[in-house]
Amino acid sequence: MRIAVFPGQGSQSPGFLTPWLESDGAADRLAQYSEWSGVDLVAAGTEWDADQIRDTQVAQPLIVAASLLSWNALPDRERIGGVAGHSVGEVAAAAAAGVLSEQSALTLVGIRGRAMAEAAATAETGMSAVIGGDEASVLARLEELGLSPANYNGGGQLVVAGALDALQALAAEPVAGTRVIPLQVAGAFHTDYMAPAVEALREAAADHDVSDPGITLWTNRDGSAVASGRAFVDLLVDQVASPVRWDLCMASFADAGVSGIVELSPAGTLVGLAKRALRGVPAVAVKTPADLEAAAALVAADA
Repeated sequence: MRIAVFPGQGSQSPGFLTPWLESDGAADRLAQYSEWSGVDLVAAGTEWDADQIRDTQVAQPLIVAASLLSWNALPDRERIGGVAGHSVGEVAAAAAAGVLSEQSALTLVGIRGRAMAEAAATAETGMSAVIGGDEASVLARLEELGLSPANYNGGGQLVVAGALDALQALAAEPVAGTRVIPLQVAGAFHTDYMAPAVEALREAAADHDVSDPGITLWTNRDGSAVASGRAFVDLLVDQVASPVRWDLCMASFADAGVSGIVELSPAGTLVGLAKRALRGVPAVAVKTPADLEAAAALVAADA
């Protein structure tokens, strides 16, 4: 089985949408996405600087729009057997699987980004990546400091979140064998700090039509495949304030016999994790339209 995966926040970079605008229909599609999400995605993806596109309410719609733009450009995507998204990438995955329309996906991700930005503004919080070390020892240290695991990324990487002073204490005295890398994000995502955003997104999601997935769709909650579209949307909403279990998603990929992975734009992060956790499984990162040929070849090879 060949699958497609959709990246999360932090995968964007200044100007990354520029080469995509040369593709047929891309400008019109992005204009429509901009209207639905409430963000000028063309300007954000081509002109705005790193600080501007780091803003949560910009970054989230921008990433989902880029993922769907590249998904629509992927040749033979009907051969893809399953999809999954990391954090906000789950919104793009839901659209790719037919659970949400693209209009619903872009509308809801706009609401998600704004709600999470508002929740983040209520306290001085952040996130750091912890690389290496013994996971049990890391989790014990987090409990001591009042920090929370936010992303279990697999491949020896755990992203933690909480108060800035606690994150600074972790960096000052890291667990043996670990490196602590502060992340340039605006708050403690995937923790209880985001509870107000969950309620805002749940209320908004209730107004949108939902269908059951047309292909296998895995959830960040526990890595399982979810057959009910409504159940997946409920999990997607709750996941705003709960840890991302990408490690369990990758374990499910292995159990399902996944034989190739295509990561949609802005790609690179999830392919990197897969190379460490799913050794030997070929993967292609679709960063620009020039990568579509390699992605199509990978998908076709499983036919």
